[in-house]
Amino acid sequence: MKTAALCEPRLMAVLNITPDSFSDGGKYLKPAAAVERALQYVSEGATIIDMGAESSRPGSEGVPPDEQLRRLLPVLKAFRRRSNVAVSIDTRSSRVARACLAEGATIINDISALRHDRGMLKAMAQSSCSIVLMHMRGTPRTMQRRPRYKDVVGEVLQFFRERLKVCADAGIDPKRIWIDPGIGFGKTLEHNLAILNGLSAFKALGRPIVAGVSRKSFIGTLTGEQIPERRVLGSVVAGMLAFENGADILRVHDVAEHAGALKLLLAVRRAGNEPIP
Repeated sequence: MKTAALCEPRLMAVLNITPDSFSDGGKYLKPAAAVERALQYVSEGATIIDMGAESSRPGSEGVPPDEQLRRLLPVLKAFRRRSNVAVSIDTRSSRVARACLAEGATIINDISALRHDRGMLKAMAQSSCSIVLMHMRGTPRTMQRRPRYKDVVGEVLQFFRERLKVCADAGIDPKRIWIDPGIGFGKTLEHNLAILNGLSAFKALGRPIVAGVSRKSFIGTLTGEQIPERRVLGSVVAGMLAFENGADILRVHDVAEHAGALKLLLAVRRAGNEPIP
């Protein structure tokens, strides 16, 4: 039986303030609806709310910083007045990152690993926030155009070694960095499964691992469920596998279901490490 540390991973709840996200686009465009959803996530067990105003679904186009801020700031400000739970901002824009950090966000989640916006490295070096670096080839618009790897786990691992060095050279303390191997971003079904199965390899980097598998298309491919909102069961199973393989933070849409599954899994694992009276 696996006897790694029995600490519960953090649940990062996805809050898409967008009209076009693959799973729940349009549901939380109104600030009041978004804030209530975020508070519901907190009540269900989320310890991080990941707010994003730019869809990164395959084929999507970018959203200008002005529009991202128009969507994000009213939600962030209102949520911060009602909760002190950590807020992550999912953005590739240094302008958006700076503005949201000034309003109380404490984590920047950049799917380009600080490569899209040349000002992002400087902005992060001048801040004290945590930073999620994610692996993605190309952009959301191009990433699924015949992605190829000889050794996907090894190549993604090398990518993070290089990005960690770039960040350190820019004055960013590596202790502030989390890594996300980018399941579903520029990968085929086989690549996604290889990364999920090989997550433990990323422990060699010594940084917290974020796993984002929730409702993704590879789950639909395997289960035959083409409607993202109906991939909850597959998402929970994939999330538990990610945790077992080393994930420290699970990025999820369905907080209550993941929280419940984690309680059961952790109870079983703890019982296996305790003597029977």
